[in-house]
Amino acid sequence: MHRQRHKERLTLAAAAVVLVPLAAACGSEHAGSGSAGAQEPVTGVHWIVDSVTVDGTTRSAPEGAHMAIDDSGRTEGNYGCNHFTARAAFEGDRVRLSDATATEMACEARPMAFEQTLARTLAAGPLTTRVNGDRLTLTTTGGDTVRLTKEEDAPLYGTKWTITALGAGDTVSSLPKGADAHLTFDRRSGKVSGRLGCNHVTARATVSDARITLGSPATTRMMCDASLMNTEKSLLRLFDGTVSYRLDHRNLTLTSENGETVTAVADE
Repeated sequence: MHRQRHKERLTLAAAAVVLVPLAAACGSEHAGSGSAGAQEPVTGVHWIVDSVTVDGTTRSAPEGAHMAIDDSGRTEGNYGCNHFTARAAFEGDRVRLSDATATEMACEARPMAFEQTLARTLAAGPLTTRVNGDRLTLTTTGGDTVRLTKEEDAPLYGTKWTITALGAGDTVSSLPKGADAHLTFDRRSGKVSGRLGCNHVTARATVSDARITLGSPATTRMMCDASLMNTEKSLLRLFDGTVSYRLDHRNLTLTSENGETVTAVADE
């Protein structure tokens, strides 16, 4: 009789896990093959790794260690040296990371040692998630922890956006060596200013509904290497027209009406 009641309680608990989705501050959140319950969202947030504690020893994370889980359960991040991807599945307040793959760059001893510890901890079975404000703690069944802090998205205005690549159709090209290309949007003046690889530029910039209308560019008249001047010509095609923009954490993508793209990253 006692076993039967115990079995019924387990069945009810399992049903509750299936029926209760991850509670987020702005609604419900699902990731991977399961649902998760927590007071704050875990997915859709860029988390900076602060430290890992294993067997009572805490190791501080090197700069650049981070992770993010999207609503489909896709996980991307950096262990401290190498980038990684994985799949996340939530069950109640626990998350399990699986199918991890990573790049194979060699770094200095300290970040390599840290990333080996972090990788093992993240892969150590289900991790209990606890969010407190902008802090996330992941805890293994053995009591080891990974502590992370939420990093806010970079704002469009006031951020120095360093241009990293140009795209046309299915072709994406990095900027040539020595290219100094960046843009900064200023809300108060309603202008954008920066450099296009060689020359400085300024123009009117009106932002509305995920679109930016750029006016005629005013530029300096320096001459640079042919590769830099070609980059500049490509960037100048953004002006005197309207581009759509998309912000993804610290990345900005501008897309012109003819489908050309400019990718930029927030300058630290």
